[in-house]
Order: sequence, then C-alpha cells, then structure tokens
Amino acid sequence: MTALMSRVVPPVPFSRGRAMSLVERNFLVYRRGWLVFVSGFFEPLFYLLSVGVGISVLTGDITLADGVAVSYTAFIAPAMMASSAMNGAMFDATFNVFFKLKYAKLYDAVLATPVTPRDVAVGEITWALLRGLCYAVSFFVVMLAMDLVRSWWSILTVPAAVLIGFAFAAVCMAGTTYMRTWQDFEFITMSLMPMFLFSATFFPLSTYPGPLQVVVQLTPLYHGVALLRGFTTGLVGVGMLVHVAYLLVMGFVGVYFASRRLERLLLT
Repeated sequence: MTALMSRVVPPVPFSRGRAMSLVERNFLVYRRGWLVFVSGFFEPLFYLLSVGVGISVLTGDITLADGVAVSYTAFIAPAMMASSAMNGAMFDATFNVFFKLKYAKLYDAVLATPVTPRDVAVGEITWALLRGLCYAVSFFVVMLAMDLVRSWWSILTVPAAVLIGFAFAAVCMAGTTYMRTWQDFEFITMSLMPMFLFSATFFPLSTYPGPLQVVVQLTPLYHGVALLRGFTTGLVGVGMLVHVAYLLVMGFVGVYFASRRLERLLLT
C-alpha cells in the first residue's frame, strides 16, 4: 500500500517563528562543529596581519577625503572586516544550502511541515548573516586591540557588517538555487576573488583609472568597504546612505528570488 503524504499549508506565507526554527536547527548542528564555524574568520585576519602590518612600513600613511591621513593598516582594516562579514555569510548561503538542497534533501522534509519556502529562505539567510556577525564582532575586537579605530562612529561598523552579510547571503542563496553540481561553484569563486581584490580594499579608489573606478563603484563589496571605512575613520556624510540603500536593495531582491526559486524547485 502506498502512503500518500499531503503538505500542511500555513495560512500566511511567512512567519518569523517558523523561520527561526531553521536558525535553531543550524545552531544545534554547529554547536559541536564550532571550529568549522569560525574558520572563515582567519583569512581576512591573516591578510590584515601580513599585508596590512607588513606593507604599512613601506607605504606610509594613506590620505583620504578632506586630507585625513591614516596608516595603511588602518586603511585596509575595515575592508578586511567587510570581507570577513561577506565570507561568513557567503559560506553558509552557498555550500551548506546546496548540500541541504541537492543531497541531504533537508528542505523536502522541512516543507512537509507548516514551514514555507519563504520561511526557509529567511531562516537560512538569517543564520548566514549571524555567522557574518560573529566574524565582524571578532574582527572589530582585533581592530580595537591594534588601535586601528579613529572615531566613535566605528561602533556602527557592527550593524553595517550585518547589512553586508544580509546582502551577500541573500544574493548568494538565490544564486545557489541555480547550481547544478559542485563544479558550478567555480563561478562564485571567479566572482568573489576579483571583487575582493579590486573593491578599493587594498588601494584608494582614486588610484584606479577613470573607467575602472566606475566598475569598482558598481561592485557590492565596494559599498560595504566604503561604509565601514567611513565609520572607522570618522568621515561620515550623507553620501553613505547610498551605500546603505545599495546593500538593502541587494538583500531584499536576493530574499525575493531565493524564496521564489525554492518554491519552484520544491513545490512544483
């Protein structure tokens, strides 16, 4: 006899409580694998200690807007913090989501409950940005210990890093739903590495040729770096709202497409 399973359809398409159940599940899974959880924090830290501290002796100070001069280490530190938030969010929203979707078939089981595709998208993205938040807070503590913070505005770097994590987690999860095999993740690596190197992370925007400056300013990591650098150096202005708006739009668009793609893959 064949058992027929019918899905429980909730009255509303999204519930914060249902989404948080996915976050709770991830927490229970990672509590015994915390070394894997924190591993992504070290790559940007090693860049800061090797490139920032080492080259700072050779380059001297970097002059920013309004003639403000900072050490090279203080210049790249917020960029490494932004990269740390990006790395933490990206890892969970890509590799882990792909495994759960294609191999573990976790979401097939989850959707047999009242949880909806939008709940899954929001829950996984929330967990990914929480990982990015952990990286960002740890990195901020390192910056304080190394005396790389010049302004009280720097306290806003933590919520700004959460915004960066949200934007990248949402878009990366949406992109992951299109992945067919593990080899497709080469496209993510191919996108993230140039963005990491050429988003004004290691050099001021003014050092790039004019046309390339426009390309750099279109990349999402540039807006994250510019946002954190403005807070750590105290160069805060109305123009920073552009960076916030860019990342917010990127995040909400990613959530929309991730939930729609999950609905199409799992419910049709």
